[in-house]
Amino acid sequence: MRLETFNALPERDAETLLHDCCSSYDWSEPVTAGRPYPSVDALIAQGDVEFAMLTDDQVTDALHGHPRIGERLTDHVSPAWSQQEQAGVVTADAEIREAFKKGNFEYEVRFGHAFLVCADGRSAEELLAVLRERMRNDPATESRVLRAELSRITALRLRRLFE
Repeated sequence: MRLETFNALPERDAETLLHDCCSSYDWSEPVTAGRPYPSVDALIAQGDVEFAMLTDDQVTDALHGHPRIGERLTDHVSPAWSQQEQAGVVTADAEIREAFKKGNFEYEVRFGHAFLVCADGRSAEELLAVLRERMRNDPATESRVLRAELSRITALRLRRLFE
């Protein structure tokens, strides 16, 4: 899609496209309201501004649009995005998938929400190492890392949307 087309869409249609990139209406509504954008970079920059204003609960809500790393992808999540982003995990052996299942559970118990990482172009082994490393974070540090990862994923999806 061209940015000019996006800028001219009815508000509801534009918001739906943005919500597909980040499943938080608290994010997609104000980003939609910021149109027209002169460039994709300006759109992404506004998205970053909106991410900074989300509460921790709103960030947690945005996680519902992302399957757990290594989890079977379902129709309730943007499967095209997630399948592409998690391609390195799809072909992982059973041992790696089981390690993700265990690691995801331990992460959720520790931090109260799903593990999220920008998985695009990364191997299953690398992502598992990231999960294990982030388990060492204190909650405040992990909250900052989570926001940054969600922002990176959203920016990647926005760039793909406008390629």
